[in-house]
Amino acid sequence: MTAEFLDVTEIEGQRISREQLKRLFHRYHWAASQCRGLDVLEVACGAGQGLLMLKRVAGTLVAGDYSPEVLEHARKIAGNVPLYLFNAERIPFEADSFDRILLFEALYYVDAQAFFAEAKRLLRKGGMVLIATANKDLYDFTLSPFTTRYLGAKELSRELSEAGFDVELFGYLDASRVGLRQRLLRPAKALASRLGLIPKTLRGRERLKKLFFGSMIDMPATLEGTAFDYEAPDAIGGDAMDRRHKVLYCRAVLSRKG
Repeated sequence: MTAEFLDVTEIEGQRISREQLKRLFHRYHWAASQCRGLDVLEVACGAGQGLLMLKRVAGTLVAGDYSPEVLEHARKIAGNVPLYLFNAERIPFEADSFDRILLFEALYYVDAQAFFAEAKRLLRKGGMVLIATANKDLYDFTLSPFTTRYLGAKELSRELSEAGFDVELFGYLDASRVGLRQRLLRPAKALASRLGLIPKTLRGRERLKKLFFGSMIDMPATLEGTAFDYEAPDAIGGDAMDRRHKVLYCRAVLSRKG
């Protein structure tokens, strides 16, 4: 089944929290600064909100997703960006084709080891994998439906290093600095997560997010053309769990082929 991913993918017009939109803007600004003039592949591009931003800076850009239903939404705004239907564990391009491969908020849906092997095959030496993923090591972390396995800072560092990459890790959104509403409700959110009370669908989660985050806004079709006050994420180590940031960023440089 692939249509089920419509329930966990941010689609144009859906009601989302301002923090969700901030996360979306931030990860694409972070990536765009490292993709200028290069050959870029976005894996699991979802509804494609970041494609036009990437296209503006990349030398070439191609993208794809596992769900044809989700990919149809991306096609509406992708312009002339080539879009393909593929699984992150088997990507239909020739070896040594790309300088950058992006995987945002999707690593936990796939076999990470298989994706790392594919990234190693597809990247030129010195190329990078850029990953953004939810930080499982926060005490109030909530699982997303359909996930396989979450990797925290320690797992990302170890497993990518073993796959032949030099790894740098960063953290974004310090959980201790969020708004008062979130800080007060974090214990309740943690308890609801442990008891399995978090809704599985986006519609159900929308009501919960309104409780935790306050007012909601519409997801835009594209991020391109909207100003965003970008701040660089915090550098963190890979030898211990990060219990501070909501989002982990990973920049993994291919140091050896084969």
